[in-house]
Amino acid sequence: MPLFYALFFALLLIQPAQADISDSSLEKALPLLLEKDFSIKAQAIEQITQSGDPKAKAILEAMLAGQLFYHKKDKRIVFLKKIDNNYHMTHVLSNEDLGVIKKRKVKKIAINNQLRSQLRTAIAGLSLGHQDPAVRLEAINQMLNNLEAEQASIIKTYFEKETDSRVKDVMHIALSLTQLKQDDPEQQLQALEQLKANLHPSVRNRLRQLVEDEHTDAQVKQVASSYLNAIETKTYWYGWLETLFFGLSAGSVLVLAAIGLAITFGVMGVINMAHGELIMIGAYTTYVIQQLLPDFIEISLFIAIPAAFLVSGMVGIIIQQGVIRFLNGRPLETLLATFGVSLILQQAVRSIFSPLNRSVETPVWMSGSIEINSVLSLTLNRLYIIAFCLIVFAALYFILKKTSLGLQVRAVSQNRQMARAMGIRSEWVDAMTFGLGAGVAGVAGVALSQLTNVGPNLGQAYIIDSFMVVVFGGVGNLWGTLVGGLSLGVANKLLEPWSGAVLAKILVLVFIILFIQKHPRGLFPQKGRAVDNG
Repeated sequence: MPLFYALFFALLLIQPAQADISDSSLEKALPLLLEKDFSIKAQAIEQITQSGDPKAKAILEAMLAGQLFYHKKDKRIVFLKKIDNNYHMTHVLSNEDLGVIKKRKVKKIAINNQLRSQLRTAIAGLSLGHQDPAVRLEAINQMLNNLEAEQASIIKTYFEKETDSRVKDVMHIALSLTQLKQDDPEQQLQALEQLKANLHPSVRNRLRQLVEDEHTDAQVKQVASSYLNAIETKTYWYGWLETLFFGLSAGSVLVLAAIGLAITFGVMGVINMAHGELIMIGAYTTYVIQQLLPDFIEISLFIAIPAAFLVSGMVGIIIQQGVIRFLNGRPLETLLATFGVSLILQQAVRSIFSPLNRSVETPVWMSGSIEINSVLSLTLNRLYIIAFCLIVFAALYFILKKTSLGLQVRAVSQNRQMARAMGIRSEWVDAMTFGLGAGVAGVAGVALSQLTNVGPNLGQAYIIDSFMVVVFGGVGNLWGTLVGGLSLGVANKLLEPWSGAVLAKILVLVFIILFIQKHPRGLFPQKGRAVDNG
């Protein structure tokens, strides 16, 4: 044990010593940047690069960008940035804010083309030697836009040492692009073979340049043209796949927004114009929970889902018991009454939270995307919403098919009078059904809070689309709501590229009108009250 403690304290002493060495090396190199001789500045850049200090890269990048200055009076080297017509100084070593200064009191550290090339090479080496693969990947992607011979040589040096497959793939692209710049047609053909079917944008741009260049060898131009056509064809189809993905995610939002309405409309025959406000309440519940639990953003959604279901469900039951139950059998009056309720709820939210939109923070686990290839990536928040939509659908399907409540709901929806004769309390079923539909609307609000800002008018954007989904899919039918919502979402996204967002919605609406003319009860007709009354 004494030996262990001796080694432990030795390591603690060694680490600060190493940090002091790097800081000392950097401090010694910085004054050399003030010299007029560019060869001395080149030595300073070399020393800064080799210092191993984490601040070295930022200093070199600022120097290359023309943002490295020195104070004329005390010769301090500083970062200088222009913010709102003022020049702000920051110390290069301590990152201390030195305040605002007039530009005539500082002078830029001058560099020439040779130093610029040296700086790019040095920055490339520091970036490619970074421990984080994400930093290395970002660095190599930036180099692809303006790849120079010096940078290519550094990439070649680090290529064999690289352990991350994604970084190594992009490095391989960079080396092949460098080979493609050679004047030798044989070298260019070899590089083209290596880049065959590669979908990276830099490859596509370089192939296009080769095809358009008059001085390109005929054989090289022919091969580049054929590869370019193949790449553009693949890119085109991957673009359609991405559009399909966006359509499915948009359709999932429609399903979440409409599925609660499908239940209440199908069972009770109530045209609930306040359904959008129930979605809004669920979104605001998510916002309130994040405000109450600011240190638990990563798990806030798991708390918000049941909370939004309960809050919106309770509001729905209050609406049903306070207004709708007195208007049974009068759908037009329920439409007007629930429209009034929607206005009251909107004003209540404005009074409590103000009319301004509120933003709900997205957890880290929902941020980012899954990169399939260079032209297709799937955002995680949309993937989670698609999965969430399917989970909600499965839960509702289980409730309606496998529980006593579901059995009673189906009995009331098919024949209310017979259900009452069998002892089913239809008033209680109506209240529970409306509460269930309202709770699901609140859960939809949780999902929407991750895609858009939360505001008093949030629900208004989805109420019409929700009714379209319900009517198109079949009133009261869960499968119809799922198929109808996903179909309309995909149709909108497929039409938008060539017709625009507004015209796409109009075309979808026209299609639904024509479809309802032929199939008045939708895709999946529901056997229920509408049939009996017919």
